[in-house]
Amino acid sequence: MLQIEDLQVKLGDKEILKHIDLEILPGETHILFGPNGSGKTSLLMTIMGYPQYRVTGGKILFKGEDITHKSVDERARLGIGMSYQRPPTIHGVKTRQMIEICAKEEVDVEALAKKVNFSEFLKRDVNEGFSGGEIKRSELLQLMAQDADLFLFDEPESGVDLENISLIGNIISELLQRDFRVDLKKTQKERRRERTKMGLIITHTGFILDYVTADKGQVLFDGVLTCTTHPREIFRCISKVGYEECIRCAA
Repeated sequence: MLQIEDLQVKLGDKEILKHIDLEILPGETHILFGPNGSGKTSLLMTIMGYPQYRVTGGKILFKGEDITHKSVDERARLGIGMSYQRPPTIHGVKTRQMIEICAKEEVDVEALAKKVNFSEFLKRDVNEGFSGGEIKRSELLQLMAQDADLFLFDEPESGVDLENISLIGNIISELLQRDFRVDLKKTQKERRRERTKMGLIITHTGFILDYVTADKGQVLFDGVLTCTTHPREIFRCISKVGYEECIRCAA
């Protein structure tokens, strides 16, 4: 599981996360809502271990191990993977090489690339000249190779056209073991026990909810987690009255 206890984080001299408590159990997927500048990406980057996000209080536990001060590569090896909203172009590194680097074990790169219609990009430098949808597919391809236990997605719908959103949504659902073709005779609790992957997804548009059945939704506002309930309820509230009114009602 992922367990965050009283987490406080600064970026430079500014406090950006304030007393965050969050728990994601094996098999659970959480959706994180919040306006721009509220700290959503900062939370994901802190979980991933980027050193500029300085933890000043609290701790982060992953699978029972304190990872608060572990490096990014140590967390990746423990099973945390992240899809970035705006990943950099990496000159001199081919996409195929990146997939092989990310892989937890030997993988069939061609087969994985075919699943996301990405075979023609394997010989190109990572993200060099890629469109928004192509960048997202490249990110997903790396996560598929890594086969992480906890997936962090920073606005997977951002910059993606309608042609790509269905493919991306379905791949994310597959990564999180969220196949809609489930045995309806089983209870939700029984189906969750069969899953092992965890997910934390930032969304603005809510489109991802058409493809991923999440267990919980949370709102991050001004660095504070303010409410936890069903993600579709949160999205309906935000769509109707906006973030500030939604937070006021939750309080």
